[in-house]
Amino acid sequence: MVLSFFRKGPSGLEHAVSQAVGMLGDARHSFDAATLALLTDTNASAVDADIRATEQRMNRTEIELRSELIVHISVQGTMDIGPVLGLILLINRIERIGDQAKNVLDLAEAGVVLTGQPDSEAMLAERAEISALFGEVAALMLEHDDARFADLTRRCEGLQAAHQAKIIGYVHSSEPGHQVVPRAIYYRYLNRIVANLLGIARAAGEPLVIDTDGPVDDLDE
Repeated sequence: MVLSFFRKGPSGLEHAVSQAVGMLGDARHSFDAATLALLTDTNASAVDADIRATEQRMNRTEIELRSELIVHISVQGTMDIGPVLGLILLINRIERIGDQAKNVLDLAEAGVVLTGQPDSEAMLAERAEISALFGEVAALMLEHDDARFADLTRRCEGLQAAHQAKIIGYVHSSEPGHQVVPRAIYYRYLNRIVANLLGIARAAGEPLVIDTDGPVDDLDE
């Protein structure tokens, strides 16, 4: 298991795990603020500076973690390269969630209004459900549990299927474009956020196997 590898034994990278969990907390903060701006009467300009500052902090943490992991490999040799690459891929996913949260804010700043609509309450409930997933993934990063991971996987995959169904529905809708296009874009962002949360949980609990005859699998978008 990738993160348990760093939490136990003489690896000396427990700090990296703690920093990665902190990054995920920042990503959750950006997600909460951006979706609040899009789905409620919150002024997007009121959260813009906060989200940008959070994004910069996440970028700094990512750079520091990459440097720390590179130094670890240079000192310890290639024996740890699988877990180290797994953690690098994990923090890359977290950084992508921050980018996707910023994309949600961009919708709000572009003038998209999703408040006071028939589906507003349902969208707010879904926002709360996804926000809670951040906490569950953070807990799995700190201590993997097969049963909780299986339950998280089931729910994430269910959300992704529902998002995809909504996107297809909007594509074929006869409603005006100014109503369906922003929603389709929003659900595309949600779909990627959920996919990356699941990817983070999976990377935290499964070892990365290095295939010397082929490339490492690409990250989700």
